[in-house]
Amino acid sequence: MLDRLDHALRSRPERPAVLTASRTGAPRVRARCGELADLADAYAAALHARGLRAGDTVGVAVRPGPRALAVLLALWRLGLRGAVLDPGAGPDVLRARLALARPSLVLADAAAQAVAGWARPLARRARLALPDLAGLGGPVATVGPRLPGCAPALDRGAPRPGAGAGAAGAADADADAVIVFTSGTTSQPRAVVHTRASLAAGMETVSALFTEAGESAGAGGLGGPGGLGGGGEDRPVLGGTFFVLVPALTRGAPVALPARSPRVLARQLHRLEPADTYLTPPQLRDALAAGARFHGRVWTGSAPAGAELLGRVREAGAARAWGVYALTELFPAAAVEAREKAAYEGPGDLVGAPLPGVAAKTDEDGQLLLSGPAARHRYLGEEPDPWVRTGDRARLDGTGRIVLEGRTKDMVLRRAENIYPGLYEPSLHVPGVELAVLVGVPAGAAAEAAGDERLVAVVQPRRGVAEPQLRAALADPLRRMGSARPDAVVFADVPLAGRSRKPDRAATAVLAATRLGAGR
Repeated sequence: MLDRLDHALRSRPERPAVLTASRTGAPRVRARCGELADLADAYAAALHARGLRAGDTVGVAVRPGPRALAVLLALWRLGLRGAVLDPGAGPDVLRARLALARPSLVLADAAAQAVAGWARPLARRARLALPDLAGLGGPVATVGPRLPGCAPALDRGAPRPGAGAGAAGAADADADAVIVFTSGTTSQPRAVVHTRASLAAGMETVSALFTEAGESAGAGGLGGPGGLGGGGEDRPVLGGTFFVLVPALTRGAPVALPARSPRVLARQLHRLEPADTYLTPPQLRDALAAGARFHGRVWTGSAPAGAELLGRVREAGAARAWGVYALTELFPAAAVEAREKAAYEGPGDLVGAPLPGVAAKTDEDGQLLLSGPAARHRYLGEEPDPWVRTGDRARLDGTGRIVLEGRTKDMVLRRAENIYPGLYEPSLHVPGVELAVLVGVPAGAAAEAAGDERLVAVVQPRRGVAEPQLRAALADPLRRMGSARPDAVVFADVPLAGRSRKPDRAATAVLAATRLGAGR
């Protein structure tokens, strides 16, 4: 698909490719197709001129957007392996990851290098705390504007070889394409390795999912020469991940990067009327709170999305709302539409049937295992394994759909009973609940010595919903939890963590223990 994307960018260079939004939500063209193709050419020529060849590793610390996409295209063309470096991971974690990946070169934008004295305020605002990349033993080159204290810029003026020169050509499909770091510690970081074949298969699955879901009717709100109106392929897509950018641009749809401010995002959705919108559950909740109206199809993933949230998205105008179950190791794995999810009445979280090509089974401990063409090849430094161990407890229902029962590591032990929060949390998302999680907190010295915990439901009300109203609404779901009924219910905002802003269970447990200890 990346090869087809390169062709699509060159075939209509004048078309908008990547959009951003003004404070009023009005779209701004950040890059056109021809500009993206030219930038990818320049990066590929510069990397080739530096002596990088197929199989070499390049660290990438570039924020999502046109430059990051151009870097990806350049790496793909040359057969280089990209190691994605998260600027928000912190200096110790980043140093350990660099030591494991051992890149020949690190490409970083100015924000990722904000370590000099002049840039410390910028780094704090961007929540960055990075080590001096240049001091970690490998060369660093700046992509994008170079500010004082940054490494030398990648030479965009390097001679460009003739067509095909220096390219990977018919690269081995089994060759490594990208390294993405996930869990692990500073002493033992863990990295997912995708090959060119698995990366391409994941993008093809996303493209097929968008297509099979059916095209939404109507045209976009922008027209005119070089504009966005006038047909299905012209309607923009809203989303910021590579798995959204690449398939959308390949089929000719411009991609709008979501505004960070919920209010601006709401205005952006109104102005664009995108055919497809991909936002994380926290982004959806924030947009809904800001009064956003949706259009076409809405997709969400990277954190749990309950039937109540998907239903609210449909009530806010979406023709369809989909929850996508995906992992870094296999993206995407399953999908479920709002109405199907709402119709499910059993325990656990229905995430849908495995997508075409994805095989699913459970092991003897009930952990979900997945396999398929889009599955990662291996973890860096480990032997290949065709089955991805998800860390999720699950079962397959009578029609083969995946029903999650919670993360194995989130298990709460109470009175010798193993309780998996994910099995019961969906039932707590009644109307008026923004977010609800179950956590274990210490149950006193004697019980704690025996490994026993109290089970606490932490419930975040929607704005304007009174606590007595929620207590009444939760009475029946709590009663139906049987032996897994919580020992206490705490009403508070659920802490979030990480780029995808998933519920931070450790912080939530501390919050619950503090509230209960204070008698609140």
